[in-house]
Amino acid sequence: MISVIFAIIPFCYNVLILAIAMAVTGLAMGVIDTIANIQLVSIYQKDSAVFLQALHFFIGFGALVSPLIADPFLSERCGNRTGGEESLHFHRSSVYNIRTFNTSTATPPLAHEEESIVSYAFWIMAVINLPVPIAVLVLMYLEKLIPCCPGSKSRLLDKDELSMETQGTEAAPAPEPQHPAQQEDDVGGHGDLFSCCRNGNLSGLPPSFFGIHILGGIVLFMTDGIVGAYAGFVYTYAVAPPMSLTPKTAGYLASLFWAAITAGRLVSIPLAYRFQPVRLLMVNLAGVIVTVLLLLLLYTSSTFLFVGTCLLGLFLSSIFPCMLAYTEDVLEYQGCATTVLVTSAGLGEMVLQVVVGSIIHTAGSYSFLLCGMIIGCIGFIVFFALLLCHRLHRNYLTGTSKKTAMVEEPSSEKNEERT
Repeated sequence: MISVIFAIIPFCYNVLILAIAMAVTGLAMGVIDTIANIQLVSIYQKDSAVFLQALHFFIGFGALVSPLIADPFLSERCGNRTGGEESLHFHRSSVYNIRTFNTSTATPPLAHEEESIVSYAFWIMAVINLPVPIAVLVLMYLEKLIPCCPGSKSRLLDKDELSMETQGTEAAPAPEPQHPAQQEDDVGGHGDLFSCCRNGNLSGLPPSFFGIHILGGIVLFMTDGIVGAYAGFVYTYAVAPPMSLTPKTAGYLASLFWAAITAGRLVSIPLAYRFQPVRLLMVNLAGVIVTVLLLLLLYTSSTFLFVGTCLLGLFLSSIFPCMLAYTEDVLEYQGCATTVLVTSAGLGEMVLQVVVGSIIHTAGSYSFLLCGMIIGCIGFIVFFALLLCHRLHRNYLTGTSKKTAMVEEPSSEKNEERT
């Protein structure tokens, strides 16, 4: 779907059609992001932190490389995008010439040439994305998972039946009564993402279970909101007083920020193997606050703006995968937390950009860093509330297991007396 829509985007001559196309693309990307995170957590569980860091490294790497691939086609006619006032003047004059062109004649040559050049960028990205769905379809065909695929049932089902037959030949003890939630998990398997939130299970869940979902989502709402707002408005902050950098110099800040995020996720892969996710979260959240505080204090230093941008990207890079691994570990990998956290992160990146942009428009450029400081502090406070909620949830589970053990001991003694 992503490749098809990227291929037809150059033919969208209506803004509404283009908006619908971009919305469908975003929907497809959101499904891929959510399912990829859920599957890694479901497969690797205790070791999922390392693989989540690797996954999000490639997400950041793609966000860093994709603009570099498209940049030559976007800037060939309009000049260098970071070329200062000359390129802006050339772009404005080109737009003016297109608008004042006689509409009764054919399409302006300049507009037609720019349109064809930009189209190449979308077509190249569509072709680059194609090997992934092709490889998945080949794998599905080899495993006979495609419904219209000729042949018998899939190999994976054959393996499952073989293991069931092997287990059936062995002597098995009488089945013990299971908890309703456990029975539903056995029936639904890993494909049932919302088994923990069904009506039959909600009544038996403690408040701490829902608190962990909500607080973890708020932390990612804040931190991913900082990522989106900083990447979107650091250029605006840099070219405005008192920083007053040239547009060409300020244009490198966003690229440096994404490069730091990508490098931070690469470094976090071995760190996730050695340290627990909760420790990495605490260090990263504290680092975000300290970095933004230094940017506020040294607001006239252009050198530290670049250094702070790099540090902020490094600290923000691994918060999402660490939070995902931490919450799923606390909730015993039921899958619901992943969906909530991915959705909350996307909402934060969308909403806080609008909020911060409106504040910058009304209060000035200095409010950009002040908003980042406030958002970071709120995220840090909510994280400590999440730790407290985790402790309450752990105490609840410990008390429940003790009660279960006390109930099982008398019943086992009675069975021994009967025998």
